[in-house]
Amino acid sequence: MSKNSEIIWDLVEKRTQRYIKLSDDVFDNPEIAYTEKESARLHKEALEEEGFRVTTDLAGIPTAVMGEAGSEGPVIAILGEFDALPELGQASGSADFAPLVEGGAGHGCGHNLLGSAALLAASALKDYIEENGIKARVRYYGCPAEEGGAAKVFMVREGWFDDVDAAISWHPSTFNAVNEARSLANMRIDFTFHGKAAHAAGSPDLGRSALDAVELMNVGVNYMREHMPDSARVHYAYLNAGGAAPNVVQAKATVRQLIRATNLQDLFPLIERVKKVAEGAALMTETRVEHKIVSAVSNLMPNRPLEEIMQANLERLDVPSYDEDDFDFARKIRETYTRGDIDGTFRRIGKTVDPEMLLCDFVAPLDRNAEGGWGSTDVGDVSWAVPTVQARIATCAVGTPFHTWQLTAHGKTAIAHKGMIYAAKVMAGTALDVIRSPEVLSAAKKVHQQQLETSPYTCPMPPEVSPPIP
Repeated sequence: MSKNSEIIWDLVEKRTQRYIKLSDDVFDNPEIAYTEKESARLHKEALEEEGFRVTTDLAGIPTAVMGEAGSEGPVIAILGEFDALPELGQASGSADFAPLVEGGAGHGCGHNLLGSAALLAASALKDYIEENGIKARVRYYGCPAEEGGAAKVFMVREGWFDDVDAAISWHPSTFNAVNEARSLANMRIDFTFHGKAAHAAGSPDLGRSALDAVELMNVGVNYMREHMPDSARVHYAYLNAGGAAPNVVQAKATVRQLIRATNLQDLFPLIERVKKVAEGAALMTETRVEHKIVSAVSNLMPNRPLEEIMQANLERLDVPSYDEDDFDFARKIRETYTRGDIDGTFRRIGKTVDPEMLLCDFVAPLDRNAEGGWGSTDVGDVSWAVPTVQARIATCAVGTPFHTWQLTAHGKTAIAHKGMIYAAKVMAGTALDVIRSPEVLSAAKKVHQQQLETSPYTCPMPPEVSPPIP
């Protein structure tokens, strides 16, 4: 096993400069959910250069791309992403807040690295199976719109993972570990209230304020918090506050509610409660409310056999080594963090280490007592469709909060590049071990099926909801 791993790691290593450039090019052209035209083009060109058979427009999404190699045998999917976040533009390598464009998008979750490492791993695996005559198929899935767009859910719903045997992915992090397969199922719903405009001073009695309804809805949801599971979350954002004129009673206003729970069974009842709050707000204000589901994702499903294989690869590999320039940047940017940011890293890996550690130099154990830090991801829906495993790989200083300019600031640094290459080796080695060990793949499928039997999958995205393509 280790000899095979060393060969495929060499195949990763010989491509590193090509994929560092891909990552940097995507970083330099940040595109938010469903607008990733340039990023998708760059990934498509890389797939073509590597000799993959390329398919585009998966599930009707113009920025979704897939490359496949091999013609028979088990299908191993390696998942990539490349979407950015709004408002998080930042000069890479600067430990001070330095947006390149005021209010511009930026890779505040490291997806420039995510997609590039995944494609690097898939390319190395493609060469290995071709050179050794192995019967297997490798697919790279370039998945857009993970940040709130749930593109993978549409891809799962449209059957793009139906013949996949196992899926492998990773995510940038502050530490090195097999990802604990815990995430929050969620649904984003836009609630639009329709009222009646009127002169706010001359005839306020004739108006019915949609903005009042939105505010009352938010108050109602806030009162719900005492009476819902501790792990559940509800967040909101005003999409339309009714206009900029305070002397006009607002006739229309929209609020987006993001509702999260640890699993689908808990999510759906919570959604119905939020809808009742909206109806109550409409009743109180004599307005009318309509709701529209924007996106939804499932919680992650674990798969112990695949997790053990990935852990073995993490431990066989040497973690990245850092030089004084790396430590110097980490030291400077950590001055912008709070103590809570830094302590949060160690809570999430369940390990007590030196709190002054600048860059992670260890692999966390598979069974660790982690605390919190769970968000949501559309990888969850892939994990219900096929056995799935993810890695968390350090690409930034310990304590770096994600979805911040500080994370974006790491985007093109040597720290990020070293983590990206390490991630590619972990994924490529994991995929190869799964291919060469039919008993592992069989065990992974058995575990997956057992979990489906005890908790059947219900796609959270209703069939009438389509990708919100601009």
